Amino acid sequence: MTKGGKIIEGIFQGETINTPSMLCVEDYIDALNWAKSLGGLKALIARANANAQAIDDFVAKTDWIANLAVDPATQSNTSVCLKIVDKDIAALDAAGQDAFAKGMVALLEKQGVAHDIGAYHDAPSGFRIWAGATIETSDIKALMPWFDWAFATQKATLSQAAA
Repeated sequence: MTKGGKIIEGIFQGETINTPSMLCVEDYIDALNWAKSLGGLKALIARANANAQAIDDFVAKTDWIANLAVDPATQSNTSVCLKIVDKDIAALDAAGQDAFAKGMVALLEKQGVAHDIGAYHDAPSGFRIWAGATIETSDIKALMPWFDWAFATQKATLSQAAA
């Protein structure tokens, strides 16, 4: 990242150099070796499916949340998108629903249990959870009770504000 003892400023302005490209290749080789060590593509798919199933199990027993994709055939097993279906929250206008979901996201981030899980900008209010093969199912399962906590905490805050 230096030449002649001086920092190459262009690197920080978007100029392409070979060293970072080679680092990306090496990272990719590591990722492929990791995937192979697990059992290859079938194992990666199984991990993603297990993660999505852990989320589906939580959704099935939780009355305030649902999959954004109504048709199971269109649900992703890697980027799982969820929406709040609680009647009190659904009765709020779009801005209120968005604020409620963002409040939950902020609570989870503050606790350090989830980062960058808010819904996509153009999607309805809710959450997106990366459930791909790089995530341990035990971590997904550990996250789910935190969603209940954040929902209850945010709803209590909403109730206090209404009182």
